[in-house]
Amino acid sequence: MFRVVELPLWLFLLILLFAAVTFASHFLFPSVRWFLRRRLERAVERLNERLKTPIQPFKLASRMDTVRRLIYDPQVAHAIADHARDNNIREDVAAQKAERYAREIVPGFSAFTYFGFAIRAARVLSQSLYRVRLTNPNEAALEAIPSEATVIFVMNHRSNMDYVLVTWLVAQRSALAYAVGEWARVWPLRSLVRAMGGYFIRRRHNNPLYRKVLSRYVQMATEAGVTQAVFPEGGLSRTGALGKPKLGLISYIVDGFVPGESRDVVFVPVALNYDRVMEDRNLIAAQTGGSAGFRFSLWPIYRYLRRQIWHRITGKFHRYGYAAVSFGDPLSLADFLTQDRPDQPVALGEALMGRIAAVTPVVPVPLVAHALQAGAKTADELRGAVDHRIQLAELRGVGVHLARDDMGYTLEAGLRALEERGFIDRDSTPDLIQVTDRGAPVVAYYAASVAHLLDADSLEDAAE
Repeated sequence: MFRVVELPLWLFLLILLFAAVTFASHFLFPSVRWFLRRRLERAVERLNERLKTPIQPFKLASRMDTVRRLIYDPQVAHAIADHARDNNIREDVAAQKAERYAREIVPGFSAFTYFGFAIRAARVLSQSLYRVRLTNPNEAALEAIPSEATVIFVMNHRSNMDYVLVTWLVAQRSALAYAVGEWARVWPLRSLVRAMGGYFIRRRHNNPLYRKVLSRYVQMATEAGVTQAVFPEGGLSRTGALGKPKLGLISYIVDGFVPGESRDVVFVPVALNYDRVMEDRNLIAAQTGGSAGFRFSLWPIYRYLRRQIWHRITGKFHRYGYAAVSFGDPLSLADFLTQDRPDQPVALGEALMGRIAAVTPVVPVPLVAHALQAGAKTADELRGAVDHRIQLAELRGVGVHLARDDMGYTLEAGLRALEERGFIDRDSTPDLIQVTDRGAPVVAYYAASVAHLLDADSLEDAAE
């Protein structure tokens, strides 16, 4: 037992390595994880003290715990059995497919990533690209939302900057969980989106089993009080106008809501508008060409960043004008469902889009574009057309939320932005403004974003 055993040096080092790994995995790592977990929990507690809506435990749970809870849900289990029967496969094979769907959907939220990195990055990026304005904060209505209700921000979708802008502006209220399309399932966005609480959804190529797994995740998160952000239009607006709501996520929330038993859900309408949508020409081209979608690629982003960095170095960079956000009146799902309607998800989607439309911000470029679409040819005609429409809107009772009250500056800023991009020609001698051929679709695109507020014919009919 006490005899000397000789070993080669390499074998002795290998034994030491295995011993060190065993010690670390069984004693050191669990202690370190426990220590870090306790520090994180205390940090989240301090963070929740200053948030209007605290981060819910469901959001902070281990990702794999949530995956297991999802695939063992009774409704998902029934869907697995139905999928196995309908496709003539074993239930364990169907269960493995459901687990893959759950792993794909469930995020891995990191409070440090969200509040330590994402919020700061969102603020810097938003303010470096735009003059950000909160044109209608609606603070009294938002403060009146019960603390125990689940808050869901419902937004129009103008640009991929929507995610960045709203994430920053509601940072003092709560951490948002976004539903993100398949375009973001690429490295390195995938890990970042998951760490920020975003969950991926397939807009195409899904099946009843996938839809059940997704619906149950949305319903669990909603019942647990997780604050979410939803784009009812489903994708970016290609015409500039508000689109019709697609009821996928909204219908899941309505189907999982049990009046009198479930936690109330309060939808907060959020309207966004921009002087310049960075994707505007791609969206217009997709609309005129009838393409089905966009393929994500890092190369255009690289070229864009390279160009912007060069502009900053040479002093040619300037911001893209205004980006404005407005909050509408919240809508309680419990109150909404007390009224008997034939198709509640459809009615809810239309009601939410109506509230978004009512508070759409009016920023300089869309305002000028709308007046040009109406036939204004000079600066005086432009101002007259704008003043007339705003007066009609006020008479109708529509609140026009301008990014800036100085009308002279607003009109000049809108004209300058269109002229710099070659979309209009201005002749100072006869004071004429003419939309160029390449600018016509762009002017129409921006005009459509405020047309529902400023169309003279509909305003005059309503006023009468």
